[in-house]
Amino acid sequence: MAITMAEITKLRHLTSAGIVDCKKALAETNGDMDAAVEILRQKGKAIAAKREDRQASEGCVLAKNDGDFAAIVALCCETDFVAKNAGFVALTTRLLDTAVANRIKSLEELNAFVLDGQTVAELVTEESGKTGEKIELGRYECLEAPSTTSYNHLGNKLSTIAGFNVADVDYQVGRDVAMQIASMNPVAVDRDSVDQAIVTSELNVAIEKTKEEQVKKAIDAALKKAGINPNLVDSEDHIESNIAKGWLTAEEADKARTIIAETGAAKAANLPQAMIDNIANGRLNKFFKENCLMEQEFVKDGELTIGQYLEKSAKGLAVVSFKRVNLNQD
Repeated sequence: MAITMAEITKLRHLTSAGIVDCKKALAETNGDMDAAVEILRQKGKAIAAKREDRQASEGCVLAKNDGDFAAIVALCCETDFVAKNAGFVALTTRLLDTAVANRIKSLEELNAFVLDGQTVAELVTEESGKTGEKIELGRYECLEAPSTTSYNHLGNKLSTIAGFNVADVDYQVGRDVAMQIASMNPVAVDRDSVDQAIVTSELNVAIEKTKEEQVKKAIDAALKKAGINPNLVDSEDHIESNIAKGWLTAEEADKARTIIAETGAAKAANLPQAMIDNIANGRLNKFFKENCLMEQEFVKDGELTIGQYLEKSAKGLAVVSFKRVNLNQD
């Protein structure tokens, strides 16, 4: 049977598929609109499966809060062109609104949620059929607290949410905190909340760095005492290069190698542990101040930490949790 443009237009309106795909689906089903819709949906599934090995590194990230609940949805695709498409952004918004309205707690729960007779996972797969790209729900984050806030950075690639220990937090205060999280990418609310594995790793790095610095100081002092510029012998490549340039004699190079080996070994064997621990703990403390939200310098007022800013805003006010999703590299 002949397929009319009106039928093709109607099918396009129902599925957002291309004209050619709509015409083929209607022809295959002899004009049966419901069957054609199902064929295009199945095609969407086929496209999604075909592109399973493709990387969905672009997408739209949006956050929303409502009273004591906040969530972030990241709907991912392959290209920025699709990510900026109005229909793609609208689908992300719809999924986010659904998650917040229904207080959905996990990515699995969101994927399984039914909207208009379809699961969210099926809607996402259907979007693959419309765009021809791999589409997936890449991230879903949520939190509950007496009061919440959210922030969406320009471009829909970065969003944050935060929860506070009291209800009815001032809007601007909440927004300032959400923007701080977006800008400064803290690892935890406070130092007590930092994962112990991170603390152990940072402390070990600080100890090793401190030891290396103390050994280097001793070597540099010994080299200078011997009349050798430490910068000329700070690596074997530099030593060879500086000999070739005539800036260092072979005898000076051998002497420097001996000083570096003997002084370095002697200093490493006699480092004062108390001093090493003290300096390393100072470095760890700096890590906490730079990476724990409540201790971070407030980006809008360098005279205050976030904790001080919140206390100034309302006595006892504090952040209890936050989430941050960024599709771009920090």
